[in-house]
Amino acid sequence: MIHVENLAKVYGTRNLAVNVLDGFGLDVPKGGFCALVGPSGCGKTTLLNIMGALDRPTSGRVVLDGIELSFLPERRLYRVRRDKVGFVFQLFHLLPSLKAWENVTVPALPWQRVDGRLRKRADELLAMVGLKGKENRYPGELSGGEQQRVAIARALILDPPVILADEPTGNLDRESGKKIIGLLRGLNRDLGKTVVIATHDPGVAGDCQLVVRLGNGEAGQE
Repeated sequence: MIHVENLAKVYGTRNLAVNVLDGFGLDVPKGGFCALVGPSGCGKTTLLNIMGALDRPTSGRVVLDGIELSFLPERRLYRVRRDKVGFVFQLFHLLPSLKAWENVTVPALPWQRVDGRLRKRADELLAMVGLKGKENRYPGELSGGEQQRVAIARALILDPPVILADEPTGNLDRESGKKIIGLLRGLNRDLGKTVVIATHDPGVAGDCQLVVRLGNGEAGQE
C-alpha cells in the first residue's frame, strides 16, 4: 500500500541544512498496522506528511496505493489527499463553532453539499466510534478522548484506504489513549484500513504489527 524508497528531506539552506530524513526506506502492506517511533525531531511527522501528500521529499520515491507521488502536480496531490488518505492529528483540529456531526463532514464539503445522505453518513460514523447521541455537541462540550473520536470519524467520511495518525494519543490520558488505539486497531481489523501511527509511546508501538524506529534520519524496520 505504501512504498518509500531512498527518501530524503532537507530543510534550510546549504549552510544551514538540516537532514530530517536521509536515504529512508519503508514498505507498509495493504491492511498493515504500523507504528513510526522515535524521539522528537527524528522525522516522524515529516514522514507522515510526505506519505500523505501534504509535503514533498527533497529526493526519493513515494508510492501510495500504486500512485507515485514524488513528481505529481499539486492538483493531482490534492486528489490523492482527498481519495486515499484520512488524517488524524494530535491536536484534533476540530472547528469549535461546528457541532460534532458538522465537523465530521468538513472533508466532504468541497465536493458535496450537506444533505440528508451526508448527515446520515456522519451520524453513522459517530455511532461507530462510540459517540451516538452526541452528534449535536460542540467540541467544547466533549472530552479530549471524545474529540479525538470525532477526528477519527472525520478521517473516515470519504472512506479512504489509508489512515495516517500523528501522535493520536499525545494529548490524552492513558485510559483514553488505549481506547483510541483500540478504535484504530478495529478500523484496521474490521474495515481493512491501512493504518500508520507516529508515536513516542512504546505501549502504542507494542500493539502494532510493524514497528519502524527512526533516529538521526535513518530507520530500522521490525
